[in-house]
Amino acid sequence: MLACTQTKLVGEVLPGAIAPDFTLTDGPTGQVVSLSMLRGSVVLLTFLYTRCPDVCPLTAELIRNARDRMGTSAKDVVFVAVSVDPVGDTPATTRQFVQAHQLESNLRYLIGSQAALSRVWQAYGIAQGVSTSEVFHSDAIYLIDRTARGRVLLHSDVSPDTLATDLGILVRER
Repeated sequence: MLACTQTKLVGEVLPGAIAPDFTLTDGPTGQVVSLSMLRGSVVLLTFLYTRCPDVCPLTAELIRNARDRMGTSAKDVVFVAVSVDPVGDTPATTRQFVQAHQLESNLRYLIGSQAALSRVWQAYGIAQGVSTSEVFHSDAIYLIDRTARGRVLLHSDVSPDTLATDLGILVRER
């Protein structure tokens, strides 16, 4: 477990507004998930796609490494990925992705229609586009506190230690 000496959140501090709510389906489990259902837990929210050749697998590994560094306090965090590829991210591909990154008991990989996902991307300022074979998108990682307020915006270049520490600070807040 990570020894914490950091007392201040690292990253772009957000104004603390309520994070925009949405409802999508967890691809691996088929459960319907709303962000508002997760109130009372710290939420890490990011945006991924399963066929991504670079940033998305690295982000998944970052999440796993931060989770591992947190030890038992990771149970108070809900890790959520929202798809940026409504065509390629299916129940089967999302299940394979979370298993490949050893996140099957931790990461909610949410999928939905193009229209439903577009509303989420817009609400969180996620630039997204598709070329013939790739999906381009922002590498945002939002940390949302127990009261559903967006607190910090990070990017995939953050270290696992810093991410774990930021999450730990939010977990310890009451």
